[in-house]
Amino acid sequence: MIIEFAKESDYEYIIKRDHHILEKLIVTKIEKNEIYIIREQKNMNIGWMRYGYFWDNTPFMNMIWVDKQYRGKGVGKQVVLFWENQMKQVGSKLVMTSTQVNEEAQHFYRSLGYKDAGCFLLEDEPLEIILVKRLLN
Repeated sequence: MIIEFAKESDYEYIIKRDHHILEKLIVTKIEKNEIYIIREQKNMNIGWMRYGYFWDNTPFMNMIWVDKQYRGKGVGKQVVLFWENQMKQVGSKLVMTSTQVNEEAQHFYRSLGYKDAGCFLLEDEPLEIILVKRLLN
């Protein structure tokens, strides 16, 4: 498996699958190296992970996507650990993410050491759980 920064050539793959971001922001996130592409082998995309910054200073994982046939095989765990290591290398001491209370992802994040840090509720949406993890040196 290969994890690397997404390139402009990955745009079509991402735009067809990521319906949670404004289309015009994908190019910007690619240019800022805020999207990782996951490949089974060269030129064979199987997923992506994108992040941003909470309060403009704390890395916040916004989305992980792994194509269905590759789920449950440790791909998500590998990309999260890869991202955490990258964030540690640039000096971050804390990372964040969130998931809805009705999603299984909360258990995945907790198994990787993320702790509940709060929640919020948007109208007509399930409760959103905020999770944090301290990065140890």
